[in-house]
Amino acid sequence: MSPDTTQHNGKVHPSPLRPMPPPSHFTPITPHLAISPTVSVVVPAMNEAENLPHVFATIPQWIDEIVLVDGNSVDDTVAVARRLRPNLKVVTQTGKGKGDALAAGFAACTSDIIVMIDADGSTDGREIINFVGALVTGADFVKGSRYAAGGRSDDLTLNRRLGNRILTGIVNVMYRTQYTDLCYGYNAFWARHLDALALDCDGFEVETLMNVRAARAGLKVHEVPSHERNRIHGESNLHVVRDGLRVLRTILKEWRRRPAPPQPEPTATPAADRGVA
Repeated sequence: MSPDTTQHNGKVHPSPLRPMPPPSHFTPITPHLAISPTVSVVVPAMNEAENLPHVFATIPQWIDEIVLVDGNSVDDTVAVARRLRPNLKVVTQTGKGKGDALAAGFAACTSDIIVMIDADGSTDGREIINFVGALVTGADFVKGSRYAAGGRSDDLTLNRRLGNRILTGIVNVMYRTQYTDLCYGYNAFWARHLDALALDCDGFEVETLMNVRAARAGLKVHEVPSHERNRIHGESNLHVVRDGLRVLRTILKEWRRRPAPPQPEPTATPAADRGVA
């Protein structure tokens, strides 16, 4: 049944349509598409000055806010970022690790939708429209997948591929999910669900924690295919065995936690219901 209809005495009755916001509230995306929610992109970065020109070139101009979380870089990361996007918001990380950086970046966002991408050039900002599109059509949390139809990776080694598959299988069994990719850093969600995610980890296990908590909170999770590229410059801080064990500990720790309370319905008309034009 359509959300704009009700049923009474066996008969379907149309409900009054929600008013559309004025045209000034929509952000043009293409000549044929505009959205009403605002979008923030969080980019955690440490010593990524060489990669940022490529990364920022892929982020669409219609994005409302870019939040760079600087992990106390010793190169020109912040200066390069400010030159590329003068209206950039910079957050200086006080802790360590990707999870800590993302938590700081999320807290600084002011938009309806939050998107997280990597600063090494492996995630393509031109895919953001796919994530936003899934959110405005009903999803609560959208996760990129390198294994969904149309997705792929240029960077997955045999060990990383095997570990990801095993860990994804464990989560699917324990939490009754149907994820195809657990350990990928390209995700987007409505900012109103930040409390449900409640990030409290430091390292690369953050993606797993978000996916598990989204499922436990009963959020509508949707996967979109994504193409992971190779890092452009520098070396990754990811260590397969060490970080794989951290991910496994996170999965088991979350399983032992008390069930998450159901997410309340938003009191105001959510941006998803304000639609796409």
